[in-house]
Amino acid sequence: QVQLVESGGGLVQAGGSLRLSCAASGRTFSRYAMGWFRQAPGKEREFVAAITSSGVITNHTDSVKGRFTISRDNAKNTMYLQMNSLKPEDTAVYYCAASTRPSLGFSYDEYAYWGQGTQVTVTS
Repeated sequence: QVQLVESGGGLVQAGGSLRLSCAASGRTFSRYAMGWFRQAPGKEREFVAAITSSGVITNHTDSVKGRFTISRDNAKNTMYLQMNSLKPEDTAVYYCAASTRPSLGFSYDEYAYWGQGTQVTVTS
């Protein structure tokens, strides 16, 4: 069982930066691939980024490439999402998720554990 708690969301102007954190409980954090998803009002939850269990391989959706960076620190049981050059269209609730496999996952149904979400609001 894995429990996830996100933090770091907030209100920021366009062009600004935020760093989201996802703290995981449980001793098996380092076994799982992890991911970030987001959901804007009236829209479906969408994939943002994923990272393998070791942290060596990452993937980011096209709309955030070059602006967002996913990372993890297995010694701290924590995953991060550094978000730079934020745009109003990045406004959403951001969720961290844990897979049950070490390899990358890109779809919602590949993740078994979810945090409660953290709100990110970007103003123009």
